[in-house]
Amino acid sequence: MRLRVFVCSFPLFFLCARDARAQWMLMGDGVAFLTYNHQGGPRGGDEVKSTNWWMGMASTPTSAGQLTFIGMLSADPLTATSHGYRELFQVGETYKGELIVDRQHPHDLLMQAAAVWRMPIGENAGFTIAGGPVGEPALGPVAFMHRPSAAENPAAPLAHHTLDSTHIAMEVITAAFDRGPLTIESSVFHGAEPDDNRWDLMDPGALDSWSTRVWLRPSKKWEFQASHGFLKKPEALEPDDVRRTTGSASWFDDRGNDFTAVTAAYGRNDKHGDAFNAFLAEATDRRGSLSIYGRAESVQNDVHPRAVGEFTVGAVHELPPWTDFEVGVGADVTFYAVPAVLRDAYGSHPISFHVFLRVRPPKSHMGRMWNMRMADP
Repeated sequence: MRLRVFVCSFPLFFLCARDARAQWMLMGDGVAFLTYNHQGGPRGGDEVKSTNWWMGMASTPTSAGQLTFIGMLSADPLTATSHGYRELFQVGETYKGELIVDRQHPHDLLMQAAAVWRMPIGENAGFTIAGGPVGEPALGPVAFMHRPSAAENPAAPLAHHTLDSTHIAMEVITAAFDRGPLTIESSVFHGAEPDDNRWDLMDPGALDSWSTRVWLRPSKKWEFQASHGFLKKPEALEPDDVRRTTGSASWFDDRGNDFTAVTAAYGRNDKHGDAFNAFLAEATDRRGSLSIYGRAESVQNDVHPRAVGEFTVGAVHELPPWTDFEVGVGADVTFYAVPAVLRDAYGSHPISFHVFLRVRPPKSHMGRMWNMRMADP
């Protein structure tokens, strides 16, 4: 399987070699949260953990288009531990042979390693091919760590495994065609989610899954997507395949250092004859040194087939810059709507909160790596 990805990527390296004198454009971005995390109710607890990621990109023009290499890393296996961090009602992936419940799994050390080549077709269209041993197939909205609407929230959405969990997938090959505001993408990839060895560089497997996605950008501020995919046995402890359908709309008003971003998304996982739905709405508004953010969700999954609701509201205050790093202190509180069948285990009205320090590296002249995806760097 590694050979297939190499063969797909070989033309990209060839194009680079043909124009070795071309100038390279470099860009990097990331974030680190150091968080005191209190999860309420009988299944909650307290802890101090750090979640983080860093992404780097190198791009150069060639005689036949634009060539880009992307790498993304996370120290989560060390700072959030192999078991991840506490998050009530969160479900997904495994740890030591058991399903992770009420915790968000850590990201792998290697989150992405991909090459992207875009060839222009006329003045208003282009063809893109992207791939790598660890990549992001064309499925779901922009991953939550790259959504400006979620930029200040230290916790993953409960809908993560219904919307954007495939942002780390193995053996990914994607082809895309764009014309004006419309982009159509399709991917083949290995459907199993990463195993609980977060330090290994990849978990290779067969190209057994596929997806397709359509994007519409009628203006610089608005972006819509619809996608559908087939995932071959994504969860290690479940024998079932999954068909995932998602749709989302986002609005991003970038005002330099200030911005307002809103995302609304719907996701559905169909497996073993049942349908599990998730609804998400989130927003962040930054004005000067103060950011206000919120998130509301309604989520069903195998462990919690009756919909669980959550509502989060929080704020971040920016401290004076430290060598151009953006440093902020923040806090949020989360309330839950717990179905009657789960109240004995979770309580009727559990309340959770975070208090955190957030650090971002200096902003490049190209801005932040927000609203990014693999085939459209």
